[in-house]
Amino acid sequence: MTNNYLDYDTLQFILHEVFDMNGLVDLDYYKDHDAESMNMFLEAIRDLSEKELYPYFAEMDEKPAVFEDGKIIIHPQIAVINQKLSDAGIIAGPVPEEDGGLQMPHMAYTAATYIIDCANNHVSGYTGLTLGAAELIMEYGSDILKGIYVDKMLSGEWAGTMCLTEPQAGSSLSDITTSATPDADGSYKIKGQKIFISGGDHEYSDNFIHLTLARIEGAPAGTKGISLFVVPKKRIKEDQSLENNDVITAGDFQKMGQRGYCTTHLIFGEQDNCKGWLVGAPHKGLNYMFLMMNAARIAVGRGAAAIAMASSRAALLYAQDRKQGRPIASSGKKNVHQEPVSIMEHADVRRMLLSQKVIAEGALAIVMQTSKYYDLKRASESDADKEKYGMLLEIMTPMVKTYPAELGQQVCSDGIQILGGYGFCSEYILQQYARDIRIHSLYEGTTGIQSLDLLARKVTMQDGAALKLLMKEMMSSIGGAKEYEDLVPYATKLESKLGSVQKVLSHLLPHAMKGDFQRFTADANLFMEMMSHITIAWLWLKISISAAEGINKGDSSKLAFYESKIECMKFFYKYELSKTTSLEETIMDSDELTLKENSKVLF
Repeated sequence: MTNNYLDYDTLQFILHEVFDMNGLVDLDYYKDHDAESMNMFLEAIRDLSEKELYPYFAEMDEKPAVFEDGKIIIHPQIAVINQKLSDAGIIAGPVPEEDGGLQMPHMAYTAATYIIDCANNHVSGYTGLTLGAAELIMEYGSDILKGIYVDKMLSGEWAGTMCLTEPQAGSSLSDITTSATPDADGSYKIKGQKIFISGGDHEYSDNFIHLTLARIEGAPAGTKGISLFVVPKKRIKEDQSLENNDVITAGDFQKMGQRGYCTTHLIFGEQDNCKGWLVGAPHKGLNYMFLMMNAARIAVGRGAAAIAMASSRAALLYAQDRKQGRPIASSGKKNVHQEPVSIMEHADVRRMLLSQKVIAEGALAIVMQTSKYYDLKRASESDADKEKYGMLLEIMTPMVKTYPAELGQQVCSDGIQILGGYGFCSEYILQQYARDIRIHSLYEGTTGIQSLDLLARKVTMQDGAALKLLMKEMMSSIGGAKEYEDLVPYATKLESKLGSVQKVLSHLLPHAMKGDFQRFTADANLFMEMMSHITIAWLWLKISISAAEGINKGDSSKLAFYESKIECMKFFYKYELSKTTSLEETIMDSDELTLKENSKVLF
């Protein structure tokens, strides 16, 4: 295997030595799995990605999903991929055994889908949304709904989607107008429109099960009046055959990236004959949908982390082969008679390559840390542990979605910069990675929404309990790092940054306590950036502890690998963590420029 798009050794190190994925099988919930079977699963996905996904990656960009004659046309290889991924257990993998799944650790599933996304980030959303929709029905749906839909979704025979956004509402879900009118047979008549529906329709699935937010007549205004419905594209008749359910595909949004992943516009009930079935209780739809939305946010972060990895690998491969320029001699001049050297010999190129590497691997680490919290919450037997890991999962989710998406763009941009003029040319894959990753900071709640969620909800929830738990996790790693002499300066630096977080919050929280939420949240994006960098610094410290442990074991074959991880940590602390100093200064500045009424004249 070539696998130029994936550093598999680093993935294995992160999974096993940093986060001890194999230790999950010691928990009763995962007792039917073992380390060997999980690694065999990942190897199978790796092989499938190499043979069936990566070879079609550029082609799916060149031949994007389109809307023709009332139908969505996608690349035919997606049919092959969806079937093979379904057969491999990628949909049923993390689902409990009692619901027909494999009850696989979420870390193993996430690692598998990360491999997929590294190879071809246009395809995992099709199966991923089907899994998410099925999980939502399993969690909140009636036994009847489960019996009708879940098995066919887990097998990949039917696809699933989430339908939230409407043309007039955008991210403001309190303004949705899709209506649901009770019918005599217990169903509801659904009427309205939904846009930006990922994987919303194509010719390679027999049915699409749309998890749709709508308002029942007479429901309260705002988000408290939103209910959740199963709205299939085709409904089941008494003889078990399928008939159209008045769900019309009106078009496909043409995107600048991820062009092989269709994004549809759906119209429900144009003929007044669209039926939906209520999931759970009325008016609780948004609460239910957060199960799928939070899983999707982790998946978006995972996808962005994978693109960052693939982009950094492509830039590295180019830099190793490209010869250009000559080093400056001690005299301050270049020897024009010397042969050109690899551009990796130039310090600024190495800086960009290292920046890409530490961001991409840091993004992978936050994805896996969050996935492990997901596993520990699900597998914990005590209520106290479930609450603990649930709160850690809550505070990590906005960061795991945002850091890979935002900093991944920097990775792709630097990759193009390394290629020089060639980076702008379509024959090189870097420009595609840059286009593909751009949407990840928009998917499933923009960076602004995630930042508000982190500062205004997650940091303040239960008097800061989630943040305190996260800080405790960080302090535990700081204590562990101080056992290694070379890591002490970095552990001390991270500890000081935790003090900076407290300082910033001491500045911001009084505004919230006074009810001035505009001022409290005005710089939420900057707080997100600061907190995310500190969190990634913590994870790089964890990586370095594992590397130091590996060095102490004396395995000479991996010595250079372990030492490189510690050097990467040092690079992150110098070039990335240091950025939090200016962020702290900006947040603490008393000039409220963006809140002044007269600032409007600037436009």
